[in-house]
Amino acid sequence: MAIRVLVVDDSAFMRKAISMMLEEDRAIQVIGTARDGLDAIEKVKELKPDMMTLDVEMPRMDGITALKQIMAENPLPVLMVSSLTAEGARATIDALAAGAVDFIPKHLSYVSMDITKIKDELIAKVKAIAGAKPKMAILPLSNKMAAPQKPGIPKVAQLNAQVVVLGISTGGPFSLQRVIPSLSEDFPLPITIVQHMPPVFTKSLAERLDSISRLEVCEAADGMELTNGKVFIAPGGLHLKFHREEEKILLATTKLPSDSLHRPSVDVMFSSAFDIFGGKVLAIVMTGMGRDGLEGAKLIKSAGGRVLAQSEDTCVVYGMPKAIVDANIADAVVPLEEMAFAITTAVSMAAVSK
Repeated sequence: MAIRVLVVDDSAFMRKAISMMLEEDRAIQVIGTARDGLDAIEKVKELKPDMMTLDVEMPRMDGITALKQIMAENPLPVLMVSSLTAEGARATIDALAAGAVDFIPKHLSYVSMDITKIKDELIAKVKAIAGAKPKMAILPLSNKMAAPQKPGIPKVAQLNAQVVVLGISTGGPFSLQRVIPSLSEDFPLPITIVQHMPPVFTKSLAERLDSISRLEVCEAADGMELTNGKVFIAPGGLHLKFHREEEKILLATTKLPSDSLHRPSVDVMFSSAFDIFGGKVLAIVMTGMGRDGLEGAKLIKSAGGRVLAQSEDTCVVYGMPKAIVDANIADAVVPLEEMAFAITTAVSMAAVSK
């Protein structure tokens, strides 16, 4: 049965362009369009689509306001269509916090040559998230309470780690906002994150996480020192690597390798962590499409490091963690709400041994 999609955008051109792109795939059927948030709310009730693409900026009612009402009344997987601006990025992060599953960026110029560049990614994401469980909104920005400790997860042998590396993709912004704010201010190690996102969006994500977390969160920049108790998010469009300079470990951001499927790439960051730290690494692979992170995680595991994978029932898309589990290299499979506790438990020896 075809995936039934509602397309929401205030631009008639965009409604037509997105609909045409989606319907090039026989597995997708566009069952209707809406021109603003109010129209979208009514069409969701009337047509009961499997999922929806949703523009952010629209007259009468914007996408985020409509999204919040839809998630409260008729929740369904939502893919945001976002402009490549700082304002668009911030709004997109807000939408992902309000329950949207993922987003796809669009160019500001409504030129078919530009917009059709997103076709393959659009179709792939619609197929991947169509069956995703709609997520509830995250905790308010002012709430910095740690998640309750849940010792029911499989025990992971404690590791004298020197760094935590985390790879995540589709569903990442929502999931990270359940994990990073739940880590305590005395967390003993640096954390580096690759989230598949374009430039500008990673900066907005870092700012959001920093505002709701006890730990300092920033977008990584070339030459930054890797310091304990700080979270570094790889910038969109650049890989994140590590290099040693005398007694310090510095971060490097680079476009090389240029042939990787993703930039930033989880595999590139994991492999670099293996080169610098050997087995003194805790690697975490969370929700996302594909297999990015598998090869790097194998290296870390072979050197004695630990690998955690997010559980299938708490992933938006069970792709990247599934690759880890299927390869039999996961030390534990951890539900989203217990991930912060699992991370803290796995590295607690690091604090004792320093």
